[in-house]
Amino acid sequence: MTCILALETSCDETAAAICDADGAILASRIASQAEIHRRYGGVVPEVASRNHIVHVRPLVEQVLADARMTLRDVAAFAATSGPGLASSLLIGTSMAKALAVAERKPFLAVNHMEGHLLSPFMNGGTGMGAADDEAECRPEASATPDTIRPNVSLIVSGGHTMLVLVRRVADYQLIGRTRDDAAGEAFDKIAKMLGLPYPGGPEIDKQAREGDPHAIDFPRTMMAGGNFEFSFSGLKTAVLYELPKLDFTRPQTLPDVCASVQEAIVDVLVEKLVAAARRHRQTLVTVSGGVSCNRRLREKLAERCGCECLQLLLARPEHSTDNAAMIAFAAAQRFKLGSRSPLEVDVDPNLPLVTA
Repeated sequence: MTCILALETSCDETAAAICDADGAILASRIASQAEIHRRYGGVVPEVASRNHIVHVRPLVEQVLADARMTLRDVAAFAATSGPGLASSLLIGTSMAKALAVAERKPFLAVNHMEGHLLSPFMNGGTGMGAADDEAECRPEASATPDTIRPNVSLIVSGGHTMLVLVRRVADYQLIGRTRDDAAGEAFDKIAKMLGLPYPGGPEIDKQAREGDPHAIDFPRTMMAGGNFEFSFSGLKTAVLYELPKLDFTRPQTLPDVCASVQEAIVDVLVEKLVAAARRHRQTLVTVSGGVSCNRRLREKLAERCGCECLQLLLARPEHSTDNAAMIAFAAAQRFKLGSRSPLEVDVDPNLPLVTA
């Protein structure tokens, strides 16, 4: 069996995974640093890289044991080469390159965003539940990857918000992207204004369940004229100016603010995705990235795509936040096309998904 072992260390999660030649995940584990960075209110790069060093080797050993394999059974080694934190990226790529050299096997440098882009096609990509907080993700024994088909994809995470036309593996066209804050970044920054703990996106989602999404009419920016760019800095400013006017002694105020903020972000994401699918005459839309775990986003996507006769594929929650399973899956698709990376390839914190 041809298998690929992949590592993901682009930010603060250390992850390892093994997949077969088609991309079916055989083993996947994640060592989360969320609790460590929560005390700082965000990710500290030096702390993240030090913890990657601690976790990466044990994770490799664990996924090999889970898959009942040894290093000799691995056909190629892969790692995220960007975008991300340079000090973090270096840990995963250095480990994968060292294993490739030691075992005399190929190395593949994988774009983190391509991992997200293709993740809805992993194991059917239909999971609709809340994100799993467990450190270990065990793949379903019967799960098999779906065929990657042309689609318009929304990647929405803490660092990125973009629309991409996918024609086939390695053939992508950037339709639009954020001009300032990403959606996940806006969630986190607004959560901090509200005194909610890091990471803020899930906290806003939790509070919003008891709130009125129409309580405050926050702006939906860049919605006119078929514009596929995003901007969330205006929303952040609107929230900042609204907060002094509100009575937070009322128990309902915080949930209402969270629900209204969430609705403003979700409306923009859904409307632009549907409009982009229409413009590019695609009947399939996919959504991935950490923000795709948001409950309201998933609800509204399902409603709107049903009305528009669009097929919707969502990355499963365990494949939405940073994980090595999506890196292994993307590497498997590239490996089948004959892609290999030179050991001299360097990490790139600003690696683009699509080059002009």
